[in-house]
Amino acid sequence: MQKMSLNLVDLLSTESEIGLEDFGLHGSVALNMHTSKSDIDLVVYGAKNFRVLEATINRLVENGKLSYKFSNRLDACRRYKGKYLNKVFMYNAIRRPEEIRGEYGKLQYDAVTPVEFTCRVQDDAEAMFRPATYRIGDYDVVEAGELSEGKVPETVVSMIGCYRNVARRGERIGVSGMLERAKNVETGQVFYQVVVGTAISEEEHIWPLQN
Repeated sequence: MQKMSLNLVDLLSTESEIGLEDFGLHGSVALNMHTSKSDIDLVVYGAKNFRVLEATINRLVENGKLSYKFSNRLDACRRYKGKYLNKVFMYNAIRRPEEIRGEYGKLQYDAVTPVEFTCRVQDDAEAMFRPATYRIGDYDVVEAGELSEGKVPETVVSMIGCYRNVARRGERIGVSGMLERAKNVETGQVFYQVVVGTAISEEEHIWPLQN
């Protein structure tokens, strides 16, 4: 199993031209706790590498060297799960140190109200990470008045892993989550975001929609 995992990493590194140092293994294989039924859990470091790897895996699927494994619609949107020599593998992204822009204590967050709306993704550059961040616009509020009075969110942030990379720039999504007010404690600047995965409601979600 470990040898198979390393062979898969070698294949992906060669085909994508991403250095081996930018790949990682986690889960049972990394902990030497795997069984014959275990999956191969891969990570790649950096947003740019993730997009390259995503395109590489798609090409390898088209060429018959790999195959996708989808259990539901979100899997089909994310395309993060596949099969290598009849073994299931999954891949996700981890930020490089220089991609970590948050500074603890710089922002103060306050919950405002649950919201539900549809919108269009304007930027998906951080959609592959956890938390996944989507910059959004072109709103269509499901319940009138929820996003009034200048409290329109700039971003949707998902703490739930299955909503990573479910939509690309230009695509529409349906969102249910908690509207938050974020204040920069140094400058006083205020902006709004919607967080999915607050555990306040089981209905919080990001759902891809037909354009």
